[in-house]
Amino acid sequence: MAIHRNLLAALAVGITGFGAADTQAAENASGWYALGTKASMAGFLPPPGTYFVDVNMYYEGTASATSAVGVALRDISPAARQLNLKGELLVEATADVTGKVYYNLPSVLWVAPEKVLGGNVGFGAIVPFGTKDVDLDLDALATLSLGPPINRTFTRGQTFSETDSSTDFGDPVLNAVIGWHEGNFHWNVSALVNVPIGPWSNSSSSNLSFNHWGLDTTAAVTWLDPNIGLELSAAPGFTFNWENPDTDYTTGTEFHVEFAVLQHFSPKFAVGVAGFHYQQVTGDSGAGARLGDFKGRVTSIGPVMTYNFQLGEIPVSTQLMWTHDFDVENRLKGDLGLLTVSLPLSGSSPAPPDIE
Repeated sequence: MAIHRNLLAALAVGITGFGAADTQAAENASGWYALGTKASMAGFLPPPGTYFVDVNMYYEGTASATSAVGVALRDISPAARQLNLKGELLVEATADVTGKVYYNLPSVLWVAPEKVLGGNVGFGAIVPFGTKDVDLDLDALATLSLGPPINRTFTRGQTFSETDSSTDFGDPVLNAVIGWHEGNFHWNVSALVNVPIGPWSNSSSSNLSFNHWGLDTTAAVTWLDPNIGLELSAAPGFTFNWENPDTDYTTGTEFHVEFAVLQHFSPKFAVGVAGFHYQQVTGDSGAGARLGDFKGRVTSIGPVMTYNFQLGEIPVSTQLMWTHDFDVENRLKGDLGLLTVSLPLSGSSPAPPDIE
């Protein structure tokens, strides 16, 4: 497992974290902010009440690296340089990584009846759980030697494969938000706190928890004209990470912006385009960050659809989205699928204002 962990970290396996998608060149190549979850009506905070939101995320992606002949491991391409070994590659080899992750993110949001600074205030909590699989295949194109910590020689034609998988709970995430409405505009500012109490192992590359505190701040705005049904939404934010005490590793600050453009054809149905851009803006640090200033980047975009309906007396809002990664650097490249279901436990419908 130690071999597997070092190779996977080396190749910057961008498995979606806590919650997509998160996916970046960070510790274990995982991030806890769920990219893609702020799409349609991102700036809209529902009326006072208690709401249940269930997000289902599936991501699958691949990454590969090819070594050069007779060069030090630290001098190869950015992806292969992630091997973080002290030896020398004597000849050429290829490594391929495939990552698959499913997360279920059930959450409860309570919006208070009292206003603060003219806006509605809400508090919530998310308890993620799911499964993550990481597969590594290494092919020796000729004889090659790997130095510490692997200390292993591969002969021409020899292959090496390992799989690491986990099914478990992740770190719980606490949420606070304040939102306003003015005419066709709806906007809010939110904060998420990752609480590092979920199961975590230093020998695994498929952890669903992160073993460190984290803070995300995001501002979201939605413009929706109910007369023509056009919606424009955007949500930029930053994720800040504290040190993992078991690895002395601190992931750098991460920037993300999510967006959506939809046409609402009725109060029930809308279609459009959504996506996100992610970029790590500061390098990783700490004694455990031996690779130094290593950063990831990705843009992902695809179709989105929303559908609202009645389940007996309960109004239910759903959102289905798929995005494909491009402009990828130091991350997995793949596809993200999201299904979100929202319904009130008390209060009004979580759906947007009525469309004429």
